[in-house]
Amino acid sequence: MSNTIKLEISTPEAMVYSDDVEMVTIPGVEGQMGLLPQHTRLMTYLVPGEMIVRKDGHDQFMAVGEGLVEVTNTRVSIATNMAIAAEKIDEATVEEARQRAAARLKEKLSSEEVASVNASLARAVAQLNVKRRRR
Repeated sequence: MSNTIKLEISTPEAMVYSDDVEMVTIPGVEGQMGLLPQHTRLMTYLVPGEMIVRKDGHDQFMAVGEGLVEVTNTRVSIATNMAIAAEKIDEATVEEARQRAAARLKEKLSSEEVASVNASLARAVAQLNVKRRRR
């Protein structure tokens, strides 16, 4: 039995991560979910938040957006609209984006625009939470 599971994270822009890891903790609709090698097959929905990747005994932290997760006993495949390592998050830029989105919600918007702005706000908040916890 292998002690690792293959983690693949892709966004619309690129394959963000592809490596063998010991464990992945994802933010799901039911809360945090830990995924280990030999996990049972699963399809679930990823929500914006913090993902923790354990590799070689060390934890790596990422901010992730909405997406889909497919788990087999040997692989975790994540398709998401955002995946950024904590050390690559520019806190000032993300805080500005969060403020713009919050201000935009005070305007008169269509339901589609509200959904889009809320999604942007959720991604910004996820990044800020990950960055601020890692100070």
